[in-house]
Amino acid sequence: MPSASTGRRIAGIDAARGIALLGMMATHIFAPWTAGTNPEPNFVGLVLSGRSSALFAVLAGVGLALLTGGSRGHQGGSLAADRGGIAVRALLIATVGMMLGTLEVNVAVILVHYAVLFLCALPFLQLRRRVLALWAAGWIILSPVLAHLLRPVAEAAVDPAELGHNPMVYDLLTPATLLSDLFLTGYYPVVQWLGYLLAGLLIGRLELQRTGVQLGLLAGGAVLAVAAKAGSWLVMDRLGGYAEVAATESAQRADFDLVYQVNMSWIEQRGSWWWLGGSSPHSGTSFDLLHTVGTSAVVLAACLLLTSRLPWLLLPLSGAGAMTLTLYSAHVWVLSTLPPTAPDLPVYLWQAVAAMVIGMVFHALGWRGPFELVISTASRLTRDALKPTGSRSR
Repeated sequence: MPSASTGRRIAGIDAARGIALLGMMATHIFAPWTAGTNPEPNFVGLVLSGRSSALFAVLAGVGLALLTGGSRGHQGGSLAADRGGIAVRALLIATVGMMLGTLEVNVAVILVHYAVLFLCALPFLQLRRRVLALWAAGWIILSPVLAHLLRPVAEAAVDPAELGHNPMVYDLLTPATLLSDLFLTGYYPVVQWLGYLLAGLLIGRLELQRTGVQLGLLAGGAVLAVAAKAGSWLVMDRLGGYAEVAATESAQRADFDLVYQVNMSWIEQRGSWWWLGGSSPHSGTSFDLLHTVGTSAVVLAACLLLTSRLPWLLLPLSGAGAMTLTLYSAHVWVLSTLPPTAPDLPVYLWQAVAAMVIGMVFHALGWRGPFELVISTASRLTRDALKPTGSRSR
């Protein structure tokens, strides 16, 4: 995304987006725990699961903030034009996501949810930092409670209440199921995930190229991440929450302890309010959201600090991060062509290396990724058409 102050890309944000891309690729390829008679969560399950996709979503909010004026923010006619451009951007991203949804692949494609999040963020673009901070905090804390209340309602009212596959064009024929899946019952429920975009919007309204802001973001993110885990530990371990959820019907599976540590999207969290005390990856609880917002802030701050002094240092990451939509889509398509027996490590390494090399080549040539070029051009043309006379892009 362009910097509001310089008109150029901010390498640190692109580098963080590159980390998110490589992390999501790893979670798509590797199992989250070791094989054998005594499986244990591995690095992918304990470190990357949940955090990579959350980073991707938080950075989407940062990008929206930069698109709409950065720390100053646009108002009036310029903001209305920005909203039109973002809506077009969302429509095109959703189109790509629905195309990927037709592929036979064991990946939860995020793009349609990502696009819906863009649309849901439109009413918040004009808010000042203080008001936006209140909205972000309130949404992160309260939306899991709202989702916990609404999921049973959706499941009772809509049959089926979830798609069971990635969204695709045909799902538009069953809008109730599609909306239920996108907002409540799917892999990336928008009701909770909007908190990531609001947090990203707030971060993007800061003076991100100032060292003091970067250090504050690093320290604040670390404190938030640790505090969220500590709070969840108090609720689930010291107050007995884990024993309560383990006794529910949803938890009656042999691998529950492993799943609890690496990916709670595989379990229907029902039968107890204690589920809201967890912080497991993809649990969608307040503690989970707060923790992953914190880790996202730490990664972004570290990338900004490094690239502000040595812009070339993270070029393999920032090059890939500047064209994540193209590379993510190519990654999903490639996975759909591989046999299930393809070895995980070679598949990941050659895809990760290819993504970084392609990103660096495009950066050196001054090119945009193909999907990024189409979407940014359509978005810019829409903004220009809607902007007041005399303020159009040149």
